[in-house]
Amino acid sequence: MNLNLKGRKAIVCGASKGLGRACALALAEEGVDLVINARNAEVLAQTAAELRQQTGVSVQAVAADITTEAGRKAVLAACPGPDILVTNAGGPPPGDFHAWDEQTWHAALDANMLTPIFLIKAVVDGMRERGFGRIVNITSSAVKAPISILGLSNGARSGLTGFVAGLARETVVDNVTINNLLPGSFETDRLTSTLESYAQKLGTTAAQVRQQQMQANPAGRFGDPSEFGAMCAFLCGTQAGFITGQNLLLDGGDYPGTF
Repeated sequence: MNLNLKGRKAIVCGASKGLGRACALALAEEGVDLVINARNAEVLAQTAAELRQQTGVSVQAVAADITTEAGRKAVLAACPGPDILVTNAGGPPPGDFHAWDEQTWHAALDANMLTPIFLIKAVVDGMRERGFGRIVNITSSAVKAPISILGLSNGARSGLTGFVAGLARETVVDNVTINNLLPGSFETDRLTSTLESYAQKLGTTAAQVRQQQMQANPAGRFGDPSEFGAMCAFLCGTQAGFITGQNLLLDGGDYPGTF
């Protein structure tokens, strides 16, 4: 399927590895020029070089902390009028809510709720004026089915979900859609750290927890990041203009509910 995205410009956050990188690659394969962001300059530069080599599109790397005002300004200066915005910031650490003080909560809200909102605020009016825009927020399956040790993520990402639900109904008339992608268990560094936390809590090994969780998933495996990237690219395509304000769960059928 041709998504009709060749020549478009995208900002992809958290793009040096994992699901963010997968989204950047999928968009680049559609001919989208990229500004990619992450904090680790070395890893990000390597990713940018690989994306250029694989796809031939323009890829500009901006190493910055997107959760800060200075970081957002640096990214937006590199691409002030994006057609596509993919927001993504590393999830807060797992743990017991008794140990989370006010500062910890503020950090989670800044990264996983307020940062996407500020980025959307910076680009959405320009998208509406130009008559095209696609905003995809990478959140978590925990928004749909909360996970006890990921309480910081549950709270912050649910706040973003509520905000998007209202705004997405206002912007779609100008062909600007806003949707959330909710990943379940995908083969990423984030999954590895979560499994290790579970293992420590249960007094077992990460390998055992991994095997148990894979067997419990209806698909019998964890997701491949390329599958996630493909869904992101589709939501950014012209064919997805009638999809907005949705929370799309990619979890291999792990969530058991009908709705």
